[in-house]
Amino acid sequence: MDMDAKQAVIAKLDELKINYTLIEHDPVYTIEEMEKIDIENVDYIVKNLFLRDAKGRQHYLVVADKDQKIDLKTLQDKIGSTKLSFASEDRLQKYLKLTKGAVSPFGVLNDETAEVEVVFDKNLVGRSCVAVHPNDNSATVVLSYEDLEKIVKANGNTFKAIEL
Repeated sequence: MDMDAKQAVIAKLDELKINYTLIEHDPVYTIEEMEKIDIENVDYIVKNLFLRDAKGRQHYLVVADKDQKIDLKTLQDKIGSTKLSFASEDRLQKYLKLTKGAVSPFGVLNDETAEVEVVFDKNLVGRSCVAVHPNDNSATVVLSYEDLEKIVKANGNTFKAIEL
C-alpha cells in the first residue's frame, strides 16, 4: 500500500535528517485561507506556481513569498524561457502528481525523472522558517530554506534562486 502524500514527505524529511515542524489544519486552497491559520515564528509562507514554456517542453515550479508579485514576462526573460503560462491540472498531475491547491516544492519528490526546474525567490534564501504544504493542503511544514533546497537537490531537480 502506498503512503499518502503527506507521510511520504515526512518520511523523506526524516530520511534526510531535516528539522521541521508539522502543523495539521483544515484544508486550505488559497493564500488568504492560509493566512488565517495562526502559525507562529514563520518568516515566509510561500506560494507556488507551476508553469510551462510555450511548447510545453519545459516546466517550472516557482516558489515565492506569498506577497511577491510575479510578472511572467519578466520571469521568462530572467530564466531564459520562451513565453510562460500556467500549466494545466493534467500537467500538474503528470509531472508532480499533485492537484490544484496542494502545489508545493515537495512535489519534486514525485518528479521521478527530475524534469521540473525549481525557481526560488531569492528573498527566501537564508530564511530559517519557511511554511510549505507537504503535498497535502491539510497540513503545513515549517523548515529552513536551506533544508528545502536540500530536498530539491536530493531529488536531482535543477534549481536556481533569483530575484523575482
